Amino acid sequence: MTYVELIVVLCIFSVISSMVIFNYGSFQARVNIKNLASDIALQIVQAQKSSLSGLLPPLAQQSLVISGWKPSYGVYFNPISNNKSFIYFTDLNNDIQYDGSNCIGVGECLNKITITKNNSISGLNVFYQGDSIPHNLNDLTITFSRPNSGAIMRSSTTFTSSISYIQINIVSPSGATAAIKLYPSGRVQIN
Repeated sequence: MTYVELIVVLCIFSVISSMVIFNYGSFQARVNIKNLASDIALQIVQAQKSSLSGLLPPLAQQSLVISGWKPSYGVYFNPISNNKSFIYFTDLNNDIQYDGSNCIGVGECLNKITITKNNSISGLNVFYQGDSIPHNLNDLTITFSRPNSGAIMRSSTTFTSSISYIQINIVSPSGATAAIKLYPSGRVQIN
């Protein structure tokens, strides 16, 4: 009787172990995509925090600051040209947008964040107030400028009415997805 019990226990253990090993890849993909969503959200919050605290840009860029500069920091996304990275920048000329510098040398770019593990930005959507249909964006500049804590959102695609929120969609090769929602008030939410 004890040998039969031992065989049954080993069979149950092997079945459970094979299910865990089989599902590990999809579990890891979901964890990775949630971590990426958190990293993007934290970079947006860092831009907000840097602008509100009055952080000066690095010394190499301080010579480019215009007179009357208000601390402005932001994040720039362009999944059409590169869905594997995004830019953290300081708005040196207070025009509320990224100047397109390539992060080599002196310009507004502070850091080009590369997305790893074959994850990517799958799209940018804007949701208007009173409208639940997502509208696609080609690019997105999110800027925070002192003393206002709200997000200033710009795109080459024209906004047609009041924005309810912007959604940044990310995806892994295995199909795991996540969304980062940014509201005009500056609130960031991860779904």
